[in-house]
Amino acid sequence: MAGNPSHPHGIDPVESWNQNAEYWDQGIGASGNKYWSKLQEPCLQKFLGEHLQRENCQALEFATGNGLCARWMAEHGARVLATDGAPTMLEKAKGRGSAGGRIEFQKVDVTSDEELDVLVQSGNTFDIILMNMAIMDVATLDPLARALPKLLKKDGVFAATILHPVFMTSIYSRTAESKFDPVTLDYNLQLGKNISEYMFVGPYKTVALIGQEGPQLFFHRPIHELCSTFFRAGLVMDGFEEPCFKKEDGDPTRMLSTTNFTQLPAIMGFRMRLIGN
Repeated sequence: MAGNPSHPHGIDPVESWNQNAEYWDQGIGASGNKYWSKLQEPCLQKFLGEHLQRENCQALEFATGNGLCARWMAEHGARVLATDGAPTMLEKAKGRGSAGGRIEFQKVDVTSDEELDVLVQSGNTFDIILMNMAIMDVATLDPLARALPKLLKKDGVFAATILHPVFMTSIYSRTAESKFDPVTLDYNLQLGKNISEYMFVGPYKTVALIGQEGPQLFFHRPIHELCSTFFRAGLVMDGFEEPCFKKEDGDPTRMLSTTNFTQLPAIMGFRMRLIGN
């Protein structure tokens, strides 16, 4: 991928996902990874289960990736419009199937007012709008926030999950300490994180899956900044989760694996709706 100097670190966020689409699709697969099964899916079931049970539930997904969440919603009864800003990633989602025709696909870049306006002008509104594990990959949320009130049904909801801003997209170091227990006379390993930068962290290069072809950008936002973007657009929060891995989810072969930090949430999920609904 040729770097574009107009983007942070010369990386175009959308093109980085075109570049990594094949590796991402193979890594996530048809049924997701441990982050999906242990953290994301249970969280989304809490947020969206009731809405998915509605007759003729209409759902819109932004940043669908390989279509994992779109297929999940379709399997629970929704008709889904799955969108992504990266054409190559959208092709991977199409290749995973349309759940018996319950999923349609469309290219939409959530940072583009023009592409979001195409959705708005269609006149379609949705019971569910979902953005799963992608907000930290997006350079600006303002176009999305402006479009949501026009795309949500009166009693619809917007749900999102992200890497936790405090423990995962801040600047931190991982720690491992051996602590003596005077009662059991055992030494116990205690894992933790030292957060050195949280309030002001610029875009930085990272990888979502070890081994992917090229780096991508993370756009860190403190929780107040993240939420305020949607509050200003007329949405209110009515659901909030901080899912953690459990002891049985851990990786004994990698001491500092995120799955072993059972006291620190790896992701954050929230649900919003329009004021007054």
